[in-house]
Amino acid sequence: MLRDITIGQYYAADSAIHRMDPRTKILWTIFYMTALFMCGGAAQYAVMILFTLWLVKKSRVPLGFVVRGLKPIVVIVILTALLNVFMTPGETVLFSKGIFTVTLEGVYMAVKMTVRIILLITASSLLTLTTTPTVLTGGLELLLNPLKKIGIPIQIFVMMMSIALRFIPTLLEETDKIIKAQMSRGADFESGSPVKRVKAMIPILIPLFVGAFRRADELAVAMECRCYNCDAERTSYRRYSFGKYDMAALLCATALCIALIIIKVVL
Repeated sequence: MLRDITIGQYYAADSAIHRMDPRTKILWTIFYMTALFMCGGAAQYAVMILFTLWLVKKSRVPLGFVVRGLKPIVVIVILTALLNVFMTPGETVLFSKGIFTVTLEGVYMAVKMTVRIILLITASSLLTLTTTPTVLTGGLELLLNPLKKIGIPIQIFVMMMSIALRFIPTLLEETDKIIKAQMSRGADFESGSPVKRVKAMIPILIPLFVGAFRRADELAVAMECRCYNCDAERTSYRRYSFGKYDMAALLCATALCIALIIIKVVL
């Protein structure tokens, strides 16, 4: 399960999306999420699904790899769907027994929320799968650079984002090692009641937190030894510039926006 988490991981490939400027990809992700939340009808969601599949194909990231990254959120998706099915009121009642009532509007809302969560996770995964943490934080820093003029310390925020993205694969790998070590000692994490499973996770969490704090302390000492100062101007050997792929992304965003508006007006 831990190996299925794709957020924070980088998939090396030679694609147009990999070669895009990180600022374009960040803005594209924000635009995508905004457009997704503005969708209301089934036709608009169909367009977003087809567009997402097209993005996955253009990124040259295997579809199976992206789908595998959705496994950790299966429980969240199921709970969200059930809550919407039983808690959304409506006029067309499909099933009613005791306190449980299922309406057509509730089923429609459950499907819509499920599709929305899956597409959001897929878009977020594509951003990190096609961009290294260093490049991603560099682009984020350039985007937030104007906020320096009003006194917002963006260097601290960008550094926190960079460390968090770098630590995700490391912590997942360390968690996997701890689980295997505990299983070799006879620990069982898959059988028993939910309460028993939660208690079985305690021997995993304690060494994981200890290791995380130790790594954080070592990193802080290393940064202090290198005289790190968040207020100083940082330099970088990377030069980011907008190219033909970024212009193509802008045209695609415009086309998607026009398509969603036309569908909303017509339907």
